[in-house]
Amino acid sequence: MANEKQTDASGKKIFRYRGKTLEELKEMEVREFSKLIPSRSRRSVLRNFQEIEKFISRSKKKIAKNKPIKIHQRDLVVVPQIVGMKIQIHNGREFVPIEVTGDMLGHVLGEFAITRVKPKHEKKGVGATKGSKNKAKK
Repeated sequence: MANEKQTDASGKKIFRYRGKTLEELKEMEVREFSKLIPSRSRRSVLRNFQEIEKFISRSKKKIAKNKPIKIHQRDLVVVPQIVGMKIQIHNGREFVPIEVTGDMLGHVLGEFAITRVKPKHEKKGVGATKGSKNKAKK
């Protein structure tokens, strides 16, 4: 995609998003960053930038107190200020711990907390899954 990884003099990979380093992105405001992301995410950021800024300030307070950052909002777009934080995202049943990386920029938090589980077929035949539990055996 638009993410490029280059190396510096010491051989470490430098993360870049649309030609800007992570430090440059973190100095930007949320609305400035929205100009760099795809249109669907940009629209969401521009409409909800106050909620994003409120979440960032609340999460910084929780980090200072060494408390876990829990969130139910799965439609929140990942911005550079959130990168590096350990967030627990609700998937409908429990909170899934996730560490935000630079590759997640512009994506929605809900993409990283899967809500559906693949069924485990332990027995053979009818009645093997919980969905077919009430069906007759013959």
